[in-house]
Order: sequence, then structure tokens, then C-alpha cells
Amino acid sequence: MWEPSDLLEALGGIARGLIMQRYGCTRTQLAAATRAGAIRRIRPGIYALGTTDPKIVTAAAHGGALTCADALRAHGVWVLPQVDAVVHVWMGASGRRHHGHSCGCVTHNSPGTADVGLAPVAAALVHAYRCLDREAFFAAYESAWNKRLISTKDRARIRRELPKSASWLLDLARPDAESGLESLLRLRLHLLGIHLECQVVIGGVGRVDFVIERRVIVEVDGRANHSGREMRHKDLARDAEASRLGYETLRFDYAMVIHDWDAVASAIISAVGRSKW
Repeated sequence: MWEPSDLLEALGGIARGLIMQRYGCTRTQLAAATRAGAIRRIRPGIYALGTTDPKIVTAAAHGGALTCADALRAHGVWVLPQVDAVVHVWMGASGRRHHGHSCGCVTHNSPGTADVGLAPVAAALVHAYRCLDREAFFAAYESAWNKRLISTKDRARIRRELPKSASWLLDLARPDAESGLESLLRLRLHLLGIHLECQVVIGGVGRVDFVIERRVIVEVDGRANHSGREMRHKDLARDAEASRLGYETLRFDYAMVIHDWDAVASAIISAVGRSKW
């Protein structure tokens, strides 16, 4: 028989008492575990471990599931770093609010029935569109698609629930963006009227992030994939072979794309101009 704390661990750290009872935990056990401090009673019928993410607990106390950027990060979706102490709560279509009106939570209502814990990725993306800037939403959407966290049905739902003005972003999105940086760069260059071929395989070089005008290679290097002496050597060898084949390679890192975009855009525009000579 499950101990309440062990069952909560298996259920993600928070659950409804009714769900726990289906797995054999009695009301008496839940009450005893709460008195002993092994679990916490968040509100009537909702229990959590003491180690559960405080934002998830706050969302449950409010009456729903944690959503928006925090939920996407917890699901493993790439989201631009930001400091946001506010808790975003999915209430479903018409959930009941339990917190007072001065709690500071941001409430999101959208179709469906919200449980406790994390909102599903599709719902969290809909809510993120309302709260994040368009670049951050686009990068998160492509990341979720690339990681197979949203299905064809989910993407159709997202399109239905977003305003018509978001259609062009969804049309531009692709499932093969392997990092948020790639998504940001492609979106920004699209707005500048520069078309990129994505994830191109070049003989002798391998797969590169982008090719412009069949002559300019653009690589976006995240720390995880390009750090260390060995990886640096491989990158340089690839760039040398690309140059031998007539390509110019531009390589940018996270700090440049996020904090020095003007320099990135200027370098790409200049290289594209040279490719047409």
C-alpha cells in the first residue's frame, strides 16, 4: 500500500485527495500524514509535498494549474530567461477562484478543465501568447514542437484559440528548430526580408543551422553544443571546409543574439550583400 508521501511523489508532488484515494490512500491516512507533516493540505481536497514548487502550490491554492512561462519551463520548453515572481494560473473555462482578490496571481481562462499541477503545454502556450512578447512566444512554440510536446491536434487548438493576427507566426513556425536562438534569429531575419534555408546538409561540412543565398552559412552556437576545446576545433575545421567550398560562415553565440542584435544583423546583411557580387 502506498504511503501518502510516496504516492504524491509518484504523482508529481501535488494531487487531489480523490485521486489518491483511488490508489488506496484513505482519508484517515491523508489526515494522519498531514498532522505528521509528511504532506501538506493546500486547500480542501488538495495535497502536496513540502518540496513541491511553491508556484505550483500557489496556483493550486488559487484554484487551478500553473501555466504560462513557468509551466513551459517545467515541461522542458525553451523560454527566454526572465524574472517573474507573479504566478500565472489556468482556471479552465470557468474554474472557481479560492484565493482572495489581492493575491496577485494572473488568472487565465480558456477551454478545458484545469487540474492541479502544471497546465498542459498547449494551454500554457496559448497563455504565454497573452503574456510574453511575440519573439518569446515564437521560440517557445517552436521548441515545444521540436520536442514533440504538442501534437497536430494541439497545434490546431492553439491556432483556434489565438487571435487571427497570430496566424503568420504559426505559419512561419517549423518543427526542426533545435534551439530558441535559432528560432529568434530566423524570426528576426524574416522581418528584415531575409530568407533562410534551415538545417541544410553540405557535403564535407555536415548539417548547418542556416544558409542564405546559397553562399552564407549562419550558425547559432549555444554553450552546451559548442563549448570545450574539442568542439571548438571541430567548428573551425567545418568553417575551413565551408570556405574551401565557397561559403562564408558567420557564427554567433547567445550573448550576441540576445544582447547585441544590431551587430548580428549588420554582419548578416553585409555578408549577404557580398554573396551577390
